[in-house]
Amino acid sequence: MQILWHDVGRRSSTLSTDEGTRAEPAATRRPDVGGEVRRWRQTRGLTLAQVGDQSHLNVGYLSQIENGKAVPSLDALVAIAAALEVPIAWLFLDSAPKPRVVRAVDRPRVAGIDGGAMEEVDGGTARDVRIIEAVAPPGCSTGVHAHTGDEHHVVIAGRWRMTQGDQVFEVGPGDYVAWDPTIPHDVESLGPETGRILVIYPRHARRGGEAAGRAQGG
Repeated sequence: MQILWHDVGRRSSTLSTDEGTRAEPAATRRPDVGGEVRRWRQTRGLTLAQVGDQSHLNVGYLSQIENGKAVPSLDALVAIAAALEVPIAWLFLDSAPKPRVVRAVDRPRVAGIDGGAMEEVDGGTARDVRIIEAVAPPGCSTGVHAHTGDEHHVVIAGRWRMTQGDQVFEVGPGDYVAWDPTIPHDVESLGPETGRILVIYPRHARRGGEAAGRAQGG
């Protein structure tokens, strides 16, 4: 029997945020620099007067910055960042993209053969890689195939036979394998329990030839 984790269909997933609403695109709004200055000042346990002393800026000016009533110059931001002991870029993090969260129940799923299944762990949101969790009963394999880019594997459960060219070896839970996938390779679940493995490879990897998958023991 054969599993084709490189053929997992692309489907959009529901991305969740703590607020349960879609965040406004960062490019459409100005960063809340003043809010970040206030947050870091309070995190550092500093008063406006203390920041003013260290940055050589007027307390009234700092207050206006924190309340969004003044736009700080680059020199002022450099001085404020130094007083707060943070990289200047941290004062713009309010405009950074929010974390992408893909809930387990929202993963795109593709049914495998004879009870096997695959889920796109990243939900199709990762820009450069695809992260697939394959669940395969004993005897289920990918079939010999090849593609471009690096490929990484982390075994979660079960034992697996990994074949790359003339190299054949077995791995178990917690083991990690990386190889050059341009060399024809095959991954087979050996059991005794259902195997689970994470596979990470480039999202736009070009696939080469593929042989038919095989079933052992039925």
